Parts: sequence; structure tokens; C-alpha cells
Amino acid sequence: MITAKARAVDGPDKQFRAAEIKRRDLDSQDILIEIKFAGICHSDIHTAHGEWGPVNYPLVPGHEIAGIVTAVGPHVTKYKVGDRVGVGCMVDSCGECENCLKGEEQYCLKGNVPTYAGVDKYGEPTQGGYSTHIVVTEDFVVRIPDNIELDAAAPLLCAGITTYSPLNHWGAGPGKKVAVVGMGGLGHMAVQIAHAMGAEVTVLSQTLSKKEDGLQLGADHYYATSDPETFEKLAGRFDLIINTVSASINMDAYFSLLTLDGTLVNVGAPGEPLSLNVMSLIGHRRSFAGSMIGGIRETQEMLDFCAQHSIVPKIEVISADQIDEAYKRVLASDVKYRFVIDISTM
Repeated sequence: MITAKARAVDGPDKQFRAAEIKRRDLDSQDILIEIKFAGICHSDIHTAHGEWGPVNYPLVPGHEIAGIVTAVGPHVTKYKVGDRVGVGCMVDSCGECENCLKGEEQYCLKGNVPTYAGVDKYGEPTQGGYSTHIVVTEDFVVRIPDNIELDAAAPLLCAGITTYSPLNHWGAGPGKKVAVVGMGGLGHMAVQIAHAMGAEVTVLSQTLSKKEDGLQLGADHYYATSDPETFEKLAGRFDLIINTVSASINMDAYFSLLTLDGTLVNVGAPGEPLSLNVMSLIGHRRSFAGSMIGGIRETQEMLDFCAQHSIVPKIEVISADQIDEAYKRVLASDVKYRFVIDISTM
């Protein structure tokens, strides 16, 4: 067994504490990764606070992981010691169902194994990237391109793929008008990616406080949703809307912004149910969809796309003892735009 230093939380109302966790010995196709940086995702906060259901505490969150391979199992063929690699939101799946065979492991019919708050094939609870080391089967590891720094690469493993996948699936590109709801950790990635794909990009944010950032990142337009005239002005305009916020919003108001056959895709995951009027969809053959991260193949594609187009998240690097404060700031929308933990501070 491998001992890793970590930061763990013991309950929904508890603060993070220093901990030691055990990582399994390497199986034949396993890779040992020395984690250099781990991003903080809103999902970490929801899970640590027990907002998405029962949690088996103590919990070590973190599914935006960037590091270096330090050891490999005897049958590993894809990576070698010294490689720069990443791990995202899942660390295994059945590998046999139709979705896994299509490269859509995130939708494994038997359920993928999440990087933390899950149970692996050995029956052990999974613990995430707020730690110095992790052991992962090689099929769930991705290669980080040389021109992306490891600290900036970490958020791409969740925020990057969570926005790239629906933009890719629903065909964002030249001639398409795409709106991004929310200018946070996910939103600021969606803006950059949609712009690089060639779409006309509009940001829909509560206020205009981040307008300058949005335009610099590639948005063509920026509107405040707190202004009722925004919804009148933009009615029926967009082919695709990516909703990145994790709070309840007036869905019918946003559906009204879709054109004929337009689609609104939810990637934010609110802790409470959303309500909508089906007539908002029926009227113009509009669609309401959801999307969850991406498969391993698509995640690698996203990393290569970001490297090609010089797309990186805006980050604030923090030490391990600043996690609790970072959580508070995320909830207060006081971050531009992603916290990343320097794991050397463990």
C-alpha cells in the first residue's frame, strides 16, 4: 500500500483537516501519479456538504488532477515514468456495455466509478485529488500536452470537458449562435471553447461586472440577465444555450431565447429540482438536454484542442490550508475563475 498525504473532511459542517490515506498497490495496468495540482470544482463543495445525497466520510474530494507518472504496472503500454498526465471525474467503468464501447464511459450503464465518493472494483471507497498521490488504471488517464502548464491543466479535467462535450455534441461552430449562462468556472471555459470552434458567442450573466473578461476571452456579446429587457431583446436568437450555473433559474425565460429547433443544455447541477412549463418547449420545437463531462477519448480530444488554440482557465493557486476559505469564496462567486491547490503544500 502507498501512503499519501491528503486533506479530508469528516462531515457536511466540518472543516478540512490534514490526513493520510492509503492508495492500493499497483495492479498490472495501474499508474501511480504524483499529483502536482488539483482544481476545486463546485461538485466538490456539493459533495463535501452532503447536498447530493449520503456521503461516506471521511472524504477527500478533487477530480481535476494534474501530475507526473512515478511508477507503472508491468502491463502498462500507454504511459511511462515522467509523463505529464491528468485524471478527471471518473477512474473506471465496466468497459463492456454499449456506452463504454462507444467511448462514452461517463454514461456507463452499470455506473462509472467516480474519482471520489465512489466504490472501486476492489470494494474500496475512492478518494480524490486533494492528496499527494493517486493510483489509476491507465485507460482512465489522459496525457497533458507540453504547452499547457500543469496548474492550468487541472481545471480542464472537469470544467474543460464539461463544456467542450456539449459544444462538440450539439455542433457549435461557424454560423451557430451560442449563449453561455453564467461567467464562472464553467462559463469562462465555455466562452473560450465556443469561440475557438467558430461560433458567435453571447454571455448571459446576472450583472455586467465580468463583461470585460468575457469579451477578452472571446465573447461577441455580453448581457445582464437582471435587466428584463435582455430577454425581450434576445428572444428567439440562439441555436444553443449552455447553462453552467448550479442554482435554480427561470427556465422558461431562457427557453424563450432559443430559435426554432434550438437546444438548452444544462451542465450546472443545482441541488434542488428545476421547474418548467412544457409549453415553452412545444412552441418552437425546442429541446432541453443535459450533459455530463465526456468520455476518456473526448477528454483527450479536448486537451489537444485547448493546446492547439491556447485555451487555458484563469486560475488562482492556493495552498492546502486555504481550502475552506476557497469554498466560501466559490459560494460567494468571489473567484476568477477557478481555484487550484498546489499539492506541494500538503
